[in-house]
Parts: sequence; structure tokens; C-alpha cells
Amino acid sequence: MDNTKTVKKGSLRPTTRRLIQLYSALLHNAHLKGFISGEIYQGNAKYACVPGFNCYSCPGAIGACPLGSLQGTLASMGHRAGWYVFGILMLFGVTLGRTICGWICPLGLIQELLHKIPTFKIKKSRVTRILSYLKYFFLGYFAIAIPLWYGLREGIPMPGFCKYICPAGTLEGAIGLLSNKNNNNLFNMLGIFFTRKFIILMAIGLACTFIYRSFCRFVCPLGAIYGLFNRFCLVGVRVDADRCNGCGACVRHCKMDVKQVGDHECIHCAGCMEVCHQNAISLKAGKLVLKGPEITPKNGEPAVNAAAPAKNSGKKWAVRIAALAVLCFALVWFNFLDPAVRLEASTKEETAAASTQETGTAEGVDGEFSSSAKIGFEIGDQLQDFTIQCLDGTEFHLADTRGKITFINLWGTYCVPCVNELPYFNDMYLAHQDDVVVLAVHGFAQPKPTPKDFLADKDWVIKFAVDNKENEVFKIVNGSATLPQTIVLNRRGEVIYNQDGPVTPEALNALYEKALADDKT
Repeated sequence: MDNTKTVKKGSLRPTTRRLIQLYSALLHNAHLKGFISGEIYQGNAKYACVPGFNCYSCPGAIGACPLGSLQGTLASMGHRAGWYVFGILMLFGVTLGRTICGWICPLGLIQELLHKIPTFKIKKSRVTRILSYLKYFFLGYFAIAIPLWYGLREGIPMPGFCKYICPAGTLEGAIGLLSNKNNNNLFNMLGIFFTRKFIILMAIGLACTFIYRSFCRFVCPLGAIYGLFNRFCLVGVRVDADRCNGCGACVRHCKMDVKQVGDHECIHCAGCMEVCHQNAISLKAGKLVLKGPEITPKNGEPAVNAAAPAKNSGKKWAVRIAALAVLCFALVWFNFLDPAVRLEASTKEETAAASTQETGTAEGVDGEFSSSAKIGFEIGDQLQDFTIQCLDGTEFHLADTRGKITFINLWGTYCVPCVNELPYFNDMYLAHQDDVVVLAVHGFAQPKPTPKDFLADKDWVIKFAVDNKENEVFKIVNGSATLPQTIVLNRRGEVIYNQDGPVTPEALNALYEKALADDKT
């Protein structure tokens, strides 16, 4: 006779866990405006790590992915240790452990929804338990070894897992941006790495339809980290040893590769609680029972729910209302009130106004290199004049570059393609320094390593600068969060090239030749 409890089926009402997963996914991606504009949120909240696996480059993301931040921190170990990232991961681990995977992670929700697609299902076995240790290889090699190697040896950030594997980066970041018509210019950035990652995304998505949470079980480095804290995290499923009779129904029912409740593979979803006929399992936060079975006292009194006695129903409603208020505030703040969002809106207005200015000549420019083109950033426009302080203490004044071909590069220390192409600009300048000026501008926001730290051991001779708080240069050239971006001006200060995406040495030489030919027309 099967003594396990039967789980109710056929109900369309979502479970509490599913509602919390949906709530968390929306909270992780509260910048809904980004899905409309196709732009990444760049406010101060992006300096904070969210607990779940959620791509930094997703148009809706309001925070940084903890795994991406970890790789960035390891890559900058040669300059300084990122204690914040180590500390926040430990905080998440000690308090929640893999409860984050089961209740909060947006990618976990996506996997579970894919698994609901009606197909035959591959059950867990000894093979899947062995494969579950693969995620520690992905953690050690792609998320730790590669960033450390390139950071310490080469001095460049290389987030190995993000670059070569991460399905969240492909789905939320790349596809999330490319699906917006405002980002059609990003298609020229696609190459073999995107093709490979897209194939990996499709393979993982397909696997999830047949195997429950295949990415979470076999690949996810973040789950591997949180699993290390599972046995002593504050929130998680707990077994009442006095009630448990060791029948093993909990482990047999669990779709994860657990050997016992609460081990490193457990995501604390509390599904085992539903099949425990001894009422020995509950979800707790310390001694506080968050979710528990109905327990019938031995004296014959009516059954009560261990987690929610009737007298606590008012508290439950108070928690729900508070959670709804937090979500509403987040949606309003990150879409309308945040200074970063308001600055983005004002930047668009100023950019539109600048693009419609009448014909004019930049202040202080005259002679054969003056231009009658209108002020703007489009091809053929005369780029608006600006002055910026360089990291070497000198001052760069755009009007002073008339008579030379000017290359302006927008970059970031956290952007691998940006870092990889900087030597090309330096080499090109050295080859044509009598005819060429190169300015590399970093955005005002400076994650670790900072531009000054990053350049400390470099012998490059091109000019580097950090934009001001209003991101004036970025606004003048129509820059965005999508990096790198290269702008090329002819000797008259007119734009002949302004495009996102990395460049090659051959492309830079071709642009130089194009600028020379443009001067002769």
C-alpha cells in the first residue's frame, strides 16, 4: 500500500511558490521601459547584485548578476580584491542557500515552465547524480580559472562563463536587445561566439523539456556556490527527526539529484513536504515555520497547519500587501522616478534637438578645415565641440583636432570586446600619429577595475578620459550602454563613421583611408 499523500492535480490556480517565482522575476526585471526602448538600465542599482541568475544586459534588469560580478571581481584581482562581491555571495548563501534556486531565480522559473511542455520525461538516476557534479567543473574552470588567468596574466577582464556558455546572457541580454527594432544596428556585432552560444541556449532549452531543471542540475555555477551553504543556511527545508521513519519517499519524489533532504542538490522547493506521510518536513527560517504540513495532535484535537495557524491569517495578508507595495514602488521608481531614467529621457530630447540644429561651424574653427555641415552625430554632420579632461592631466579640445583625422572610442573596463580592441587603436595611432588623433572615453560609471587602475601597467600612448556625470561626450556622439562604439571624423570634424561594435586593425585602416579620400572630395 502506498502511504504517500496524493497531490491535487488539475487545478489551474498557481501555487504559492509559483507566484513568488513570478513576483521575483518581475522584481529582478522591473525596468519594463527597457523592453520598449531597447536600452539597458544604467542607474545606481546596477552596482548591487541580485540573488538570482539574471543577465546584467537584459533590458529590464535592475541589478547585476552575482556570477557575472564574481567573474569581474576575479579578473581584477591583480588590482584589488572585490570584497563586496565575495561578501554578498556569502550573505546570500548563509541566509538562503539554494532556496534562491527554488523560489527566486528567474532562470529557474523559465526551466520549470519549459519542463511543462508535454514530452516524455527522463527521470533522475545514478547517471544524472554523477552529471550533477559537472556544475562544479563549470564553476572552477569557466567562472574562476579563466577570469583569474586573463586578469592576472593578460590584465584584461574575461568572464569565461558569460562569454562562452551563459544561456541567460544569450536569451535575456543578446536576444532581449536584438528583438527591439531600435537595436537593428547591433546585428553587425554578431559572430561565431553568438552562434555557438545560441546553439548552447537551444540545447539547454530542449534538455529542460525532457529533464527537470537540466541547467540548474548540471551546469549552473551559481547553484554550485549556493549549494555549498545548503546545510547551514537560515532558510530551507528541515526534517523533524522525531517524526521521520526513514521511508525515503521524500528523496524518491524529488526531481533534483538529492541523496537526502537539504543536501547540496536540494533547492528547498518543499515539494517533499507534500509526500511525507509522517508530516516530518517543513520549510523554516531558523525556528520560524514558513510552510508546514497539517499535523494531527496525538490527543485527537483537530489538525492544524504548522506554518499558518488561523490567528496568523492577518499577518499573511499584511505580508502580501507589503510585497505588492514593494513591487509597485519598484516599477514606478525604475521606470519613471529614478534619476538615471529621467536623465536618459532628457538625453534623448537633447539629442533630437541637436540633430535638428541649423548649419553652423564649431566655435573657434576657421580656415580650410571649417565645415558648413549641421551640428549632429549622423554621417555627414559636424560633431559638436567639447572639452574633456584626460587621465594624464592634459585637456582634450575637439576643435583643436581640425586638420587631423579623429577617432573617438567609447569603451568600458568591463567590456571584453572594448579591451581587446584598444591595442588596435594604439597601433593605428603610432602608425599615423602625424595625421591621427585618438581619444578613448570611458563612461562616468566606473566599476572595478577603474580605468585608471586598468591602465596603470599599460604603455599605450593614445588619450584616455572619463566622461563627466552628465555623460556629455556620450550624449554628443549618441552613445549608449552598448559598447564598444567608434566615431571617426574627417579633417573638417565631420562624421564619416559612427557605429556600435568591435573593430579590427583592417577596419581601422580602412576607415583611415576613407577619411583621407573624403578630404579630397
